[in-house]
Amino acid sequence: MAATPASTPAPAPAPADGIVRAVRIAAPGGAPELVEVPLRTPGAGSVRITVEACGVCHSDLLIAAGQLPGTTFPVTPGHEIAGRIDALGEGVEGWQVGDRVAVGWFGGSCGHCEACRDGDAILCPHLQVPGAAYPGGYADSVIVPADALAAVPDGLTAVEAAPLACAGVTVFNALRRSAARPGDTVAVLGLGGLGHLGVQFAHAMGLRTVAVARGAEKGPLAYRLGADHYVDSTAGNVAEALQALGGVKVVLATVTDADAMSATVDGLGRRGELVIVGVSPAPLAISPLQLIAADRKVYAHSSGAALDTRDTLRFAERTGVRAWVEELPLEETAAAVARMSSGRARFRMVVTTGR
Repeated sequence: MAATPASTPAPAPAPADGIVRAVRIAAPGGAPELVEVPLRTPGAGSVRITVEACGVCHSDLLIAAGQLPGTTFPVTPGHEIAGRIDALGEGVEGWQVGDRVAVGWFGGSCGHCEACRDGDAILCPHLQVPGAAYPGGYADSVIVPADALAAVPDGLTAVEAAPLACAGVTVFNALRRSAARPGDTVAVLGLGGLGHLGVQFAHAMGLRTVAVARGAEKGPLAYRLGADHYVDSTAGNVAEALQALGGVKVVLATVTDADAMSATVDGLGRRGELVIVGVSPAPLAISPLQLIAADRKVYAHSSGAALDTRDTLRFAERTGVRAWVEELPLEETAAAVARMSSGRARFRMVVTTGR
C-alpha cells in the first residue's frame, strides 16, 4: 500500500535546556540504556538531524559487541536514520534546515581515496558507519557528515524511510547491479528482514521472482510480497526446483546460512550469479566444476553510498515497496533490539522519538 504523502512542517526546535536522549551501551556486550546527553553543535561539513525514526539492524549487534574496527565505548548504535536537518555546520551546501533526510550504513567517506574517486565510496577504507565512527541514531539527535545524506521523498514517512536506508538499499542495489534484466528469473533466498524487501524490489523491477524459504507455511507470504513462485527448501532439492523453472539468472542470498547459499548454485542458469548480501562466517561448499559448468559467478554486495540510498527511496516511493515494520518508542530500544536479535520481528524493528 502506498504511503500517505508526508507533510513538511518546520523542524523541531532544539531543546531549551540543551539536553537530548540517547541510548548508550557502556561496554562490549552491554545492555542498551537510555541516558541524557548534551545537545551537540555540528562542525564544518556536518549537519545535525532531529531523529524521527531509526531502524534496528542486525549489524548493530556487531557494533554493540565491539566487533567493528574503530568502535570505542560507550557507543550509541543506529544506522538506519530518518529525520529532519535542524542545524548546518560551516561550509555545508545543497542542504537547508528543515530538509527531510535519511542516513544508512554509509555515514561518510574520505572523498579522496581511489575508491571514492572511482565512485565507489561504500568501499572507502575510511568509511564512517553511524554508531561506530560517531554516535548513531538511537537518539533524539545525531550529527553526520553532509556527504552521508539522502533526501527523503514526500511520499515516504520517516518510519518507512529508515529501514530502506540500509536493508532497502542493500537489496535494491544488489539487484540493479546484477546480471538480471526485466523478464529474467531471479530467486530470493530467505524471507526475513532483507528477503521480504528483496522479493518486493525484484517484482517491482519486472523480474520473474522466485522466493525460497523454509516451510510450506511461508508460501502465502511470498505471494503476497509479489513472488511468482515459491520453493520450500525443506521439501526437496532447491537447485532442482530452480532448474525446473528454467534455471535462474540470479540468486539473491539474504540468509546467514552458508550451506543454504551453497545449495542454490546448481540452480543457476547460463552465466548465472549467486549474489550474497547475508553475512555468515562459515565457508561456502562450492566446487570450481559447479562454476565452470555454466560460467557461473559468486560474489558479495555491500550496501551503497548516499546516492544509492536516494535512488532506493525514490524507487520505493514510486513503486510502493515498503518494509514491514514494528514500531517501539526510543525508551523501549532494548526490547526492540531483543525482538530483532531473536528473529521474532516481522520484519524490521523501528524505534521512534516522537519528534
